[in-house]
Amino acid sequence: MRSDARSNRLRILEAATEALACPGDTSLKSIARRAGVGQGTLYRHFPTRESLMLQVYGTEVDELVTAVPALLTTLTPPHALRVWLERLLDLGRSTPEFAEAMRGATAAMTEQCREPYRPLLDALTSLVRANEAAGTILPGTTADDVLVLLGPLWHVGPQDEERTRAARLFDVLIRGMCPASAAQDAEGPGETRRRT
Repeated sequence: MRSDARSNRLRILEAATEALACPGDTSLKSIARRAGVGQGTLYRHFPTRESLMLQVYGTEVDELVTAVPALLTTLTPPHALRVWLERLLDLGRSTPEFAEAMRGATAAMTEQCREPYRPLLDALTSLVRANEAAGTILPGTTADDVLVLLGPLWHVGPQDEERTRAARLFDVLIRGMCPASAAQDAEGPGETRRRT
């Protein structure tokens, strides 16, 4: 990447981070104006709003991606999947723009649109395959399937009763995806959540 292009990209990311940190207009047009670049320049670097949001939260995404090997080393595959998905959902609940970007993951039809999601999709695929190898997830389950099932949980509000309901629905989701693990899991979901 040329130095001017690299500079434009950094300015766009800085402008997006600043825009998201305070209430107000967070449209791509507004972010381009704040960065001092044209909309065409912004779209060359970030063809979709989702791709920009995933880059803004790049540190959090990296932490999720790099956590997978340690989780699979220290926890059983179904517990590793559960803990990782809880972290993903927590990030979305605390940063609505990230949740909005993740809702677009399964709707992204072209490879170019899916590319920003690739690290997260690969990380989730590793967890799903570990469960398939252990016989604790329904055969043929994909990372896309899991994200589709998570979809409604991105909409959970901040109220305590909403969070309680979301936790219950998440338990149903995990038990539905990993039925073989339910019989093996002597602790139950509440204790897993408290330990993490």
